Amino acid sequence: MRPACGAGTVLAVICALASPAAALETFQFRLVGDNPALEQSLRRASLIAQADSQGVGDPLELFATARAEYGRLIGVFYEAGYYAPQISVQIDGREAADISPLAPPDQIGEIAITMVPGPAFAFGRAQIAPLADGTELPGDFAAGEPARSTVIRAATATALDQWRAQGHAKAAPTGQTITANHGAQALDVAITLTPGPRLRFGALRPEGQKAVRADRIVEIAGLPTGEVFSPDDVDRATERLRATGTFSSVAMRQAETANPDGTLDISAAVVEAPPRRIGAGLEYDTERGVKLSGFWLHRNLLGGAERFRIEGMIDGIGANVGGLDYALELDFTRPATLTPDTTFTIGLDLETESEDDFDASRIRADALLVHRYSDRLTFSGGLGLLAERADFGPGRTIRRDYQLLLLPLAATWDQRDDQTNPKRGLYANGTVTPFFGTSGTGAGVQATADLRGYYPMGDRLVLAGRAQFGIVQGPGLADTPRDFLFYSGGGGSVRGQPYRSLGVTSGGVDSGGQGFAATSLELRMRATEELGIAAFLDAGYVSEGAFSGASDWHAGAGVGLRYDTVIGPLRLDVGLPVGGSTSNGAQLYLGIGQAF
Repeated sequence: MRPACGAGTVLAVICALASPAAALETFQFRLVGDNPALEQSLRRASLIAQADSQGVGDPLELFATARAEYGRLIGVFYEAGYYAPQISVQIDGREAADISPLAPPDQIGEIAITMVPGPAFAFGRAQIAPLADGTELPGDFAAGEPARSTVIRAATATALDQWRAQGHAKAAPTGQTITANHGAQALDVAITLTPGPRLRFGALRPEGQKAVRADRIVEIAGLPTGEVFSPDDVDRATERLRATGTFSSVAMRQAETANPDGTLDISAAVVEAPPRRIGAGLEYDTERGVKLSGFWLHRNLLGGAERFRIEGMIDGIGANVGGLDYALELDFTRPATLTPDTTFTIGLDLETESEDDFDASRIRADALLVHRYSDRLTFSGGLGLLAERADFGPGRTIRRDYQLLLLPLAATWDQRDDQTNPKRGLYANGTVTPFFGTSGTGAGVQATADLRGYYPMGDRLVLAGRAQFGIVQGPGLADTPRDFLFYSGGGGSVRGQPYRSLGVTSGGVDSGGQGFAATSLELRMRATEELGIAAFLDAGYVSEGAFSGASDWHAGAGVGLRYDTVIGPLRLDVGLPVGGSTSNGAQLYLGIGQAF
């Protein structure tokens, strides 16, 4: 409630402070002529329009905003190629520019903005010199093209980037002549560049680190000291440091001047992220029940940006199929091992599985080198050991102990625009794992492939597709570790079908198969900024052998909801079986991130 204001100086001051300033009574915004696109750009840039939408009513604030409006709007006109606009900003009938800042108005009831764009200008002369070899300026920076200021900036940036790409790190514009010929409605532009000397990389000098050793920052960045300066190398060094996850901020800065020997030092200003992180996850589907997971992460275990992660999982809580599964994973990664783009990883996994057709406990250890060949392509390879005890067959009467030496190899190509919610691009992952049995099995190989594609169909629709393949070649079905066999059904393969509901039966023994294929097609539509809907069709195939033997297939279809969050979309899918022998009814899936 506003106070009742009466006489008295003190009370009047209190009332003035307690009463909010009223917003503008009238705001007018008018562009002469028919140019809706330009008018929309001007309105978006208008400071007064923003103040009006926010209900600003303080006269002094509105007055200062009105005086700043001229420069704001004229910049939009220049960007559109209009260099003779007329702009009027009137405050209660008086031009804002004519009101003395020493005598601002006590009250403001109306602000009216009227603009006349004048003629559109074209480039008369468009010149930037000197240019580095191979420079191609934007095609719209040419005589006769609309003379937009954004085009001038883009052309200048292109010319400078080309000089810097050829080692001239200190290339800069040192002169410009821009003349508007109003009679001819032409803009003459002449920009002079000074490339400076061709430089080589000097020392990388870390700044701001506290717990991470400076020598490790230099190793991880991998800046090629002594080689010709390249902005791409600087960008790659920045990305390598960011990819460790150890730093919340990384900024590369050139030294102000080059060294006498023609080298240029670079400083790496870093801000370390909190060293420890914890997290948890929750997933649910109607067949497997609830899956709980949690992790603890140290980002800088030994002072060299090494990551150590412990993750635990319990799956099958309240499951209709199988029993409880447990898993514990320990992972240690060391960046910049052998090369700046190679990471050394040691992993130890312990898990138990209780499924309809087998019970198993296993331990696996891997030592891998993961090499990032480019922004999109990654390779990995190494050695692994797997020990598994499995009970399967009718009444779990068959027990096998498997011990294997593994040679895991993998490659990933990732061209997606977003890993958690992709809208365009391609993704491909392939693995080949030769294995040599020392107990329970012989030699063989397991191979898998996962291919995904995303195609935007307008602003709101995305068509997503996925194909999965897998084979095991070498040992017989009973001699293959359960961890290497394939099943279909559930959120990772065929939604609408129960989890791992499709396998094979060989000699009266139910198990997974040595051959697998699955495909998914999903249409995703953004209904609002946060809410989306999806329709999907999945199908899967499992065979007894890699390329032969008993086989079967099934399919599922359904719809889903997506709700965008900062960590990815929350996903709710409902699927029904549409092919195969299963008739379990609807299946419900809840998780974070798209299904694929």
